[in-house]
Amino acid sequence: MPPVQSQSGRAISSRDLADGLYVANFFYTTCPGACPQVSSQLQRVQEKFRREPRLRLASFTLDPAHDTPAQLERYAEQYGAIAGKWLFLTGDKSALYRLATDEFRLPPPQGVSPGLEHSQQLLLVDRTGHLRGRYDGTSAKEIERLITEIGVMLYSYDLEQPGR
Repeated sequence: MPPVQSQSGRAISSRDLADGLYVANFFYTTCPGACPQVSSQLQRVQEKFRREPRLRLASFTLDPAHDTPAQLERYAEQYGAIAGKWLFLTGDKSALYRLATDEFRLPPPQGVSPGLEHSQQLLLVDRTGHLRGRYDGTSAKEIERLITEIGVMLYSYDLEQPGR
């Protein structure tokens, strides 16, 4: 993961997300399309795992010129993001695009504002950094599948701990 900054202005690295699972998505705050719907669905995931410290949400902007930490903070407040649980991240535009296209294999740029064809996909990443699943962030059924699969993975992590 490239160096990124959260909505609070804090530097975030891949180590900050490595202690459990995280759900990633790519969006921009001025998106008139699917982004608000995806963010609403992520609210459901956040609420379901509100007290689970091993799960985080990481929303990466694809419009870092506009989506400053202050703008991301306002967007986070709009969706009731819990500080430290749901991170809204910005950074270098080309590094964010590489993350989306190379690491998460999202569609390459299509000339759509703000530049990259953003995706309504939610991406489940395990504690070793491996992509474990893709989900349609606009589908309630897919969100239920995501919630179930997060629960299964957390349960499997519990079984791996010695003394259980």
